[in-house]
Amino acid sequence: MRGIFVTGTDTSVGKTVVSATLVSAFRRDRTVGYWKPIQTGIEVDDDTAEVASLASCALEEIFTAGIRLKRPLSPHLAARLAGTRIQIAELIEMSGRLALDRFWVIEGAGGLLVPINEQEMMADLIKAIGLPVVVAARSGLGTINHTLLTVEALRRRDITIAGVITVGEPNIENRLAIENYGHVRVLAEAPQLLSVEPSAIESLAATWPIDWMS
Repeated sequence: MRGIFVTGTDTSVGKTVVSATLVSAFRRDRTVGYWKPIQTGIEVDDDTAEVASLASCALEEIFTAGIRLKRPLSPHLAARLAGTRIQIAELIEMSGRLALDRFWVIEGAGGLLVPINEQEMMADLIKAIGLPVVVAARSGLGTINHTLLTVEALRRRDITIAGVITVGEPNIENRLAIENYGHVRVLAEAPQLLSVEPSAIESLAATWPIDWMS
């Protein structure tokens, strides 16, 4: 399987906008697909539907299977309250149904160390899937610490880091600090959009380089 895994330094950091923009950007030169393995709060926050809309995806570009939980909580707690348990083996079995002729943008839930059951975290799922990781990070105050912690945690687990994408008002000093201290590349920036619409995502995607992922 070819693709990338999008994680974040926190919840609500902008992973879904980053994922939609990456789908649109990579579509320029390859066949793409999107998958969200775990979604909590599904009744009010459907990231799969949002990416499908923002990236103007065809039906075949969206893989809809996954763990879908009602409550907007950490995956392990949302699953427990639903009377179930998330198992990485089940998600890996689902991933085996992803078309191999597509480049997949896979979006995580929450941050790297959000628990998905009593013993395992999102990082364990990322490790099992085995794709390089793009870290979505805020551009403003606090991002240096949060991003460097995420980068360090990925490296401790021998997970390949493709780079970082910042979300928010561009901040050159924070960008340089992340690159210098984290020894990682900031691949692109997603500035505050006046409106998060498909046309805005398409315009932003046209400015993002994709040469960093062959």
